Amino acid sequence: MIPDATPPRRIHVSAAVITDADGRLLLVRKAGTTAFMQPGGKPEAGETPAETLARELAEEVGLRVDPALLEPLGSYAASAANEPGFEVVAEVFRVDIGDQKPAPDAEIAELRWVTAATASGLEIAPLAREYFLPA
Repeated sequence: MIPDATPPRRIHVSAAVITDADGRLLLVRKAGTTAFMQPGGKPEAGETPAETLARELAEEVGLRVDPALLEPLGSYAASAANEPGFEVVAEVFRVDIGDQKPAPDAEIAELRWVTAATASGLEIAPLAREYFLPA
């Protein structure tokens, strides 16, 4: 009898789809990593996915957003970019940042506004690459 395959270990996060007036997607790269991904992160105890994302956006890129105004896009799963053997399960929200300008903060080393064409030379996390990178 062949044992069942081990189910993937999962990391639950909230992630943002933030686009600019040119239709480019905001991606960030954490310090000590090589992959660019959507801003967001792991929940703290008692947080809703929207509250997690609002907190993470403030900490990582200095954006202030109201959790009640985030537009839920659904739950998406992909291989984790920085944790081999893990699957990331993301609650994804479209976020309107108005005229705010994101800037790297906390553990974020770099941010980029990209499309599929301009991201060709970058390592893009599977979640962003498979579902959200604009053409």
